[in-house]
This record gives sequence, structure tokens and C-alpha cells, in this order.
Amino acid sequence: MHDVTVAAQPVPPEFATALRDLGLAGEREALVGQPLTGGVSSDIWRIDTARGPVCAKRALPKLRVAADWRAPIARNAFEARWMQVAAQAVPGSAPRVLGQHEALGVLAMEYLDPARTALWKQLLRDGSVDVLFAQTVGDTLARIHAYAATRPELAAQFDTDAIFFDIRLEPYLLATARKHPDLAAALQGLVAQTQANKHSLVHGDVSPKNILVASSGSAARPQPVLLDAECAWWGDPAFDLAFCLNHLLLKCLWVPAARAPLLDSFDALARAYLGRVDWESADALERRAAALLPGLLLARVDGKSPVEYLGTEPQWRPVRRCASQLLRQPVSRLADVAAAWSREIES
Repeated sequence: MHDVTVAAQPVPPEFATALRDLGLAGEREALVGQPLTGGVSSDIWRIDTARGPVCAKRALPKLRVAADWRAPIARNAFEARWMQVAAQAVPGSAPRVLGQHEALGVLAMEYLDPARTALWKQLLRDGSVDVLFAQTVGDTLARIHAYAATRPELAAQFDTDAIFFDIRLEPYLLATARKHPDLAAALQGLVAQTQANKHSLVHGDVSPKNILVASSGSAARPQPVLLDAECAWWGDPAFDLAFCLNHLLLKCLWVPAARAPLLDSFDALARAYLGRVDWESADALERRAAALLPGLLLARVDGKSPVEYLGTEPQWRPVRRCASQLLRQPVSRLADVAAAWSREIES
């Protein structure tokens, strides 16, 4: 699921206790495993048990970023619930949950064989841009949102306004507003917009680093598997759409040779997603996503979680120029955001 970083070693006691309490390992079973590379918010391990390998992750109270960014470990339980809903909506779109230990904040899930999966981010980094896969991501995400939107009882199971604010709205949009006082009103308006539109179940971190490209003997095309749903929230699905599209724009600066297929992927993902929106007006959702996208674009340079692959002023400058222009003069169509970005990076 993530790259193995070191040889097998005894697992941390919290993981061992959680697996035993969940009935996934015997009381006397010696557990060894390997820490995996992952995001900034969790410890993630492959753990070998007598029944086979499992992937276990533990939410961290303080995230691994330069800024002081804290979040409750209870988010781990909501991640498990999101994965279960996604699997019902689109079978195979999330790893199978084996158990979740709320007291220890440990989630156990199936370990996905690296021989049959690849991380979408790594493929994009290598210049391997599959426009049809991006289209499938958009379709899959919309199907999950559509499924959840018809089940309003899920709202009570994902009443995570405070967590979503702490790990998404504040560190991305409000932290950026503090660095750009001239744009603060626009960025604060995006927070209010996002909080006011509660239509479906939101993943909150749909990005290439959290999407596996999974091969299957029964599927003609690779299928996306979505990981790391710690930000799960009953709220505005436009956030997920804008969040993922944002990464395709930023990758144009990381992999300049792949700009054309990356922008084609942006278009394919957006079209596939919007074509399935039936729980509300597709135009209204697109307007919110188009308004939000430049705020998220700027946030990945000047918020609490800047992307690690853009680290120089020449890379930051076009992001700031394009995002600032679109925040001052919002557009209502995602294609217009992409067009403005294309003009900026080609100038």
C-alpha cells in the first residue's frame, strides 16, 4: 500500500495490543512488521500475523509538518467508517477494513499487494499520465458521493465539523489568509461556503498520493483504490473534487513535460465527475469547486501543508499569481480555472 522503508522489526506496542484486542493476532503471537512511508498524519505499518499480512495505521495527535498542527486521533474511527461506505458504494474502491480500535486510534485493514498496485502520484512523477484513469477516478468519486447523498442517516455518523475544520479548513484556507491579508475575505468566504453546503460524505484528502492504481484480472482497466480518509466529513462534495483537481494542476510544475496530458486529465476527471452528479445541481456544485480551487492552489504553497515537490520561488510565483487573480475574480467553470492556469504556466 505504501513503500516498505526498513527490514522487519518488532511492532510498536500500541499496534500489537490493538491487533490482539481486535482478534487479528493471538495473545502469544510474536508480531513483526515494517514501517511504511505514508502521510504526515499517521504511523503506518505492514504487520505479519499468523493469518497473513495486515496494514495498520495509528493517527498522530501532532502532524509531521513544520507548523504546529494538531488533530484528534478520533479521526481514525471516521476513516474506517468512510472506507466501509465507499466499499458499499463502489466495491473495491477502498481497502477492506479488518477492525478499528477506538481507544488506541489504530485502524487495521487489508494489505494490498504492491505487485498489483501502484501509487498514482509515483506514476505521475515518472511522467506516466493515463487520462482514462483520471476519468475513472472522477467517476468513482462521484459514485461514492451519489451513494452517500441518498443516505442522509450517514450525516450523524460523520458529524465531524470540528475535525474537518482543524485538519482542512484552518490549516489550508485560514492559515493562507493570514499570509495574504488582501485575500483574507475571499478565503474566509470559501470556508463559509464549504461549511454551509452539506450534501454528502466527503473524503477530504483525495489526491494522487492517496490513490492506488489497482490491476485486476477481471477488470479491463485499472481501478482506483482510495486511501487515507482521516478527514471524512458529512459536508460539501465540491471539496473533494476541487482538492483532487488541484493536484493535477500543481503536477504541471513538478513534471513540466507532462503538462498537456495532466491538463487533459483535469478535464477528463472533472467531466466524468460532473456527469454523474444527480443529488444536486451539477452547475451549482461546479461553481463551488471552481471558486474553491484557487484557494486550495494557493494553500499548497502558503498554508500549513505546502506540497513538498515545489520548493523554489520560480515555482511558487505562478501559483500565487494565478490563484490570487482567480480569488479576486472568481470563475464559475472548472475549465476556466484550467485555462487560466495553462496561460500562467505557459507565459
